[in-house]
Amino acid sequence: MTERGIPMQVEVVERVQESPTVFTLQLRLIEEAQRDAYRFDPGQFNMLYLYGVGEVPISIDGDPDRPELLQHTIREVGRVSGGLARLQPGDRLGLRGPFGRGWPMERLDGRDVLIVTGGLGCAPVLPVIARLMRQRERYRRVAILQGVKHSDDLIWRERYDEWARLPDTQVLLAADVAGPQWHGAVGLVTTLFERLDIDLANSTTMMCGPEPMMVAASRELLQRGAGEDDIWLSMERNMQCAVGHCGHCQYGEKFICRDGPVFPYREIAALFGQRGV
Repeated sequence: MTERGIPMQVEVVERVQESPTVFTLQLRLIEEAQRDAYRFDPGQFNMLYLYGVGEVPISIDGDPDRPELLQHTIREVGRVSGGLARLQPGDRLGLRGPFGRGWPMERLDGRDVLIVTGGLGCAPVLPVIARLMRQRERYRRVAILQGVKHSDDLIWRERYDEWARLPDTQVLLAADVAGPQWHGAVGLVTTLFERLDIDLANSTTMMCGPEPMMVAASRELLQRGAGEDDIWLSMERNMQCAVGHCGHCQYGEKFICRDGPVFPYREIAALFGQRGV
């Protein structure tokens, strides 16, 4: 267990520019005792603290079986993320975590698994996919669906190709707007449901991305036979303290940082998709 109130020091080991606005930082805890103690579940997040600038919540998208290297993929959208974008190997920053409820890995054994993501929503499910592929014999069919606004926005293309070569693994990609070299579907990610080769009545779905996409996808999956307890969603809100004290991420009676960010559909169905919530 790590100290959650005081940021631990981490060092940038590697930096990768994934696209013009998206970059990945691979981090390592400086203190050996903290590095040995640190563990995370797929779907949890860290708070990254840039000294003198501020702190932001970022999903951990590295391999949960290699917790000594912490990977975070970040879109440059504001002051803190802009500062993080300028970090280089050897630079140091602060880290608190891990926080939140992760994906229900214990519910996946012996079932079909459907992963539906949009935009940078692919990052929070990377730890899930890493474990699925390493322990492939424990699961039945796996389908990975990713949607982007423009085909040029798709990152990690080589990973999708690698996953698609594995047995009983279906990878389907969609772009609202397609460039000349695009070989995936054109349209919303929900248009890919017609091509699914899994049993939705005996599957667990994990979904992350823009909330309108998740609302539409959840409703369509329910109509196609998925159960309310078998659809899990990673929600995004303005998380500032990560422990449910500041109230910025309140979602009805729940707090995204403390009670989520992953929720079963049934638990939030009454609030899901409501404007202003």
